[in-house]
Amino acid sequence: MWPSIIDKARIGGLNTIQTYVFWNVHEPEQGKYDFKGRFDLVKFIKLIHEKGLYVTLRLGPFIQAEWNHGGLPYWLREVPDVYFRTNNEPFKEHTERYVRKILGMMKEEKLFASQGGPIILGQIENEYNAVQLAYKENGEKYIKWAANLVESMNLGIPWVMCKQNDAPGNLINACNGRHCGDTFPGPNRHDKPSLWTENWTTQFRVFGDPPTQRTVEDIAFSVARYFSKNGSHVNYYMYHGGTNFGRTSAHFVTTRYYDDAPLDEFGLEKAPKYGHLKHVHRALRLCKKALFWGQLRAQTLGPDTEVRYYEQPGTKVCAAFLSNNNTRDTNTIKFKGQDYVLPSRSISILPDCKTVVYNTAQIVAQHSWRDFVKSEKTSKGLKFEMFSENIPSLLDGDSLIPGELYYLTKDKTDYAWYTTSVKIDEDDFPDQKGLKTILRVASLGHALIVYVNGEYAGKAHGRHEMKSFEFAKPVNFKTGDNRISILGVLTGLPDSGSYMEHRFAGPRAISIIGLKSGTRDLTENNEWGHLAGLEGEKKEVYTEEGSKKVKWEKDGKRKPLTWYKTYFETPEGVNAVAIRMKAMGKGLIWVNGIGVGRYWMSFLSPLGEPTQTEYHIPRSFMKGEKKKNMLVILEEEPGVKLESIDFVLVNRDTICSNVGEDYPVSVKSWKREGPKIVSRSKDMRLKAVMRCPPEKQMVEVQFASFGDPTGTCGNFTMGKCSASKSKEVVEKECLGRNYCSIVVARETFGDKGCPEIVKTLAVQCNYHLCLRIEQLVHQRTHLPQPLLCYSLCLRNPSLDSDSALVSDLGFGPFSTVVVNVPLIGGAAPPQPRFNLMPPSNYVAGLGRGAAGFTTRSDIGPARANGDGNADVNHKFDDFEGHDAGLFANAESDDQDKEADAIWDAIDRRMDSRRKDRREAKLKQEIENYRASNPKVSGQFVDLTRKLHTLSEDEWDSIPEIGNYSHRLY
Repeated sequence: MWPSIIDKARIGGLNTIQTYVFWNVHEPEQGKYDFKGRFDLVKFIKLIHEKGLYVTLRLGPFIQAEWNHGGLPYWLREVPDVYFRTNNEPFKEHTERYVRKILGMMKEEKLFASQGGPIILGQIENEYNAVQLAYKENGEKYIKWAANLVESMNLGIPWVMCKQNDAPGNLINACNGRHCGDTFPGPNRHDKPSLWTENWTTQFRVFGDPPTQRTVEDIAFSVARYFSKNGSHVNYYMYHGGTNFGRTSAHFVTTRYYDDAPLDEFGLEKAPKYGHLKHVHRALRLCKKALFWGQLRAQTLGPDTEVRYYEQPGTKVCAAFLSNNNTRDTNTIKFKGQDYVLPSRSISILPDCKTVVYNTAQIVAQHSWRDFVKSEKTSKGLKFEMFSENIPSLLDGDSLIPGELYYLTKDKTDYAWYTTSVKIDEDDFPDQKGLKTILRVASLGHALIVYVNGEYAGKAHGRHEMKSFEFAKPVNFKTGDNRISILGVLTGLPDSGSYMEHRFAGPRAISIIGLKSGTRDLTENNEWGHLAGLEGEKKEVYTEEGSKKVKWEKDGKRKPLTWYKTYFETPEGVNAVAIRMKAMGKGLIWVNGIGVGRYWMSFLSPLGEPTQTEYHIPRSFMKGEKKKNMLVILEEEPGVKLESIDFVLVNRDTICSNVGEDYPVSVKSWKREGPKIVSRSKDMRLKAVMRCPPEKQMVEVQFASFGDPTGTCGNFTMGKCSASKSKEVVEKECLGRNYCSIVVARETFGDKGCPEIVKTLAVQCNYHLCLRIEQLVHQRTHLPQPLLCYSLCLRNPSLDSDSALVSDLGFGPFSTVVVNVPLIGGAAPPQPRFNLMPPSNYVAGLGRGAAGFTTRSDIGPARANGDGNADVNHKFDDFEGHDAGLFANAESDDQDKEADAIWDAIDRRMDSRRKDRREAKLKQEIENYRASNPKVSGQFVDLTRKLHTLSEDEWDSIPEIGNYSHRLY
C-alpha cells in the first residue's frame, strides 16, 4: 500500500511524510535486527523521496502511537536495574546503541537533507512533559542527555521535542493537540520556528468505545488558525489511519485504530475530509510569499472576530485570514474597505487580501460513503474444522503466589495459564437452600477465562480506562480436591505513562466466598503453576505446516478456546478486502500464517454495538486470484456463530456533493500571477463537482435536491423547499459520465421558490466499473483478437478483466450484449476457417457451402452493385457537445493532470499485470491453430510446382467445372 498512500498524500497537498521508527519491531530480540519486508525503513524513506516528498523521522526511543509497549522492546524490561525514560545508565546505554544504529543507517544511505536526502527534521523522545515530574531532576537530566546525543552526531538537520516546553539547546519544542493555534504558547526561543507535530484528525479507538469523529471543518479551521499565527509546520496525526496487524496494538486499542483519518484504514480517500484539507493546503500555497516574507499584523474587530494578515512593506504581497470564532452566528466584518460575511466558527483565506478563495466551514469538495459488499463467491460454503485447546488441570507448582502476566508472556503471546487446587470438606458447603460458593478473582488486567475441575466457569475483562476488574461467579465445587485453572489474557502492552517497566497485569487476589469456614484466600501460600502460551500457538497451527501437527475435527460443539480453520478463495476484483466477524466473540485471526489482528465482538459500546466489525485483510496477505487461502481463527468464547462470517469488498462507490449557493468557488479556480490572484477560467460560477476514478461512470442518481435538504452523504433527507427539477438536471449532467459539474444557481433548476433562504444542492450518486472484456467476447463471438476494441459498463463493480462468466458481468441467461467492433486500418485479416466440417450436402469441386473460400462458380457473373445511397438519410450520433472531450469545460490544474497521470499509470499497470500470461496463451493458441490448420499454399505447393511441367495435352484433360467424369491423378 505504500506507493498508493504516498501518492494520495502528495496529491492531497502534503509535502512531508512523518513516520515513527518502532524499536520493538526492528530489534525484537536484543542485538537481532529486522529491516525486511514491511519493516524496511530505508526502502520506505527512499520511496517517499522518489515521490518528491520530505520526511520527518520520529525516532523514539519511546513513541506511544497506540502501539504495543509504546515501541519499546519487551526485553528492555528484563535488563537488570533498568528504569525507562529517565537518567538511568542501563536505559541510556541501550537507547544510545539503538539511536546510533538507526541514524547510522540513514547517514550511510545519504537520506538526510544535508546529504541531498529527504529527511528534513528529526524527533527524539515523545511528549516527555507528561511524565517528567514523576522523575524529578532525573527527568531533566535525561532530556538534556537525549538532546546532546542527537546533536552530537552533526547530521545537519534540526531536531524537535514535542510537548517539551523546556526543550534544551537548539532542539525545538513543538505542540501536539487539536487547536495548537490557541493552546501552544510558542517556541521557547525567538529564533525557533513554530511546529505542530500532531494535529489529531480524530480520536484513536479502543474496544468498548462508541464511534467518535472530528469534523473536517474543525480540522481546517485549526490549520488555518495556526498558520495565521506564525505557524511553520503542521503534521496530521493520522493522515492515513492504518491497521495494527497481529498483536501490535497497545492495550485495548482496536486493530483499526484510526479509521476516521483523511485516508482510511484501506487507503481510500475519506471525503470530504481528504478533499477539504487538500483545498486548505492549496489556499495556503497561494499565500506562501506573504507567509514567508510578510510582517504579521492583527486586528480585533469584535468579541468573536479578528483579522490576521501578512504584508510585505513596499510591495503588493499580502495575505489575510478573517476569523469568526462564534460557534452559532454568522458575522460580517469590514477589511480594507470591503465587507466580508463569515459563517460561524470559520476562517476565510484571502491570498491577496481581497479575494476569498476558501472558507473552512464551506465545503465544495466531493463527499463519499464507504460500503462493505459481501463477496458471495468467497463467503459461500465456508467449511470449518476445529481444534480445541486442552485445559491444564494442574501444572507443577512453581510459586506460592500467582505470577505477573507481562513477565510470563514476554510479549510472545497474549495468554498464560494459572493453576492451583483447593480441598473442600463436605461439611464446609453451605446448608441453606439457595446459597452457593462463589469464586472471586481480582485481576490487574486485562481479561481472564476460568475453569473449575475442567468445566468452563466464565470470563471477565477490564477496559482501557480501568484495566483492573473482578470475576465473581457461583461455582459448583465438589467435596475433596478441586482444581482451578485461570487463563490470563492480555490485549497488548501499555503505551504511555511513567515507570512502564513496573506495570503489572494478571490475577492478584483469588478467594472462595460462601464456605461455612468463611472466605478462603488462595492467593498466598498456595502452590501455583504457570504455563505461557496456548498449545495451538506453540505448534503454529495457523500455518500450513503447523496445522498438520494437530488433529482437526469436523465442526461440532463450539467450546471456548477453540481454533477454527477453513479455506477460502481470494475475493474477485481489486477492491480492498475485509472479514466481517459478526456473531463471534473474542480472539485472533490469521490468513496464510500472517496475523490480521485481535477482534472483540462481545465487548459492546454504550450503543450496544461492537467497536469494530470488519477486519482488513490486505491482498498482499492472500494468494493469487482463484487460489485457496487458509483462514485460522482462535476463538476464546463459547457458542459463536461461524455461519455469520463474511468476506466483504470495500468501496466508496457512493459519491456526493453538498454545496450552498453562497459558498466561494473552488480554490482550484484561482492561481497566482505575481502579487495578483486571478481566475483560471472565464466561467467562475460556483459548481458542485463529482468525479469517479478512471474507468468508472455514474450510473444512478440516488438523491438530488436544490433547496433545504438535511443529512450527510449516505443519509440525505429532502427538505420542504426543493426545486422540482433537481433530479432531472443532475441526471442529465451526470449519468453515464466519469465527471460532472453542476452550476449551483437557481436558474440552473428553473427555481424561484423560497427566496428568503440560502439554498443548498445536495446530490448522491453511485458509480460502477467499466472493464475491458476482450477475452470473454473473443471466446463468445470468435472475432479476431486484433479487431477487438471495446468496453462495457458492468453491473458488478468488483470484477476484473479475467471474469469469464456472462453471469459475472451482471447479465442474465437471455440477455443480449451488443458489441461495436471498429475496423482499424492495418489490422490482420481473419484466418480462413478450413478446420470447420463441411455441410452434409457439400459436393466436392463445386464449392457450394464451402467453409473459408468461394469458387468462381459461386461468384458467377458480376453482381449488381447495391444502392450506394441507401444510408444517405441515416442520422448518426455526432456526439454533439463532446467533441473536445469530457473535461472540455472542467476546471483543471497541474494537480489534476498529475492525478490523471497517476490514475493512467495505475490503469496501464493493471492492464499489463497479466500481459505475459495472455501473450503466452495467445502464442500457444496460434501454434495449435497452425498445426491443425496449415496454410492452403503449403498443402498444395508440390502440385503447384508440377503445373509448370504439364504438356498442352495434359492441360486440355483438366476437367471443367461440373464435369465429374474425369479425375486428375
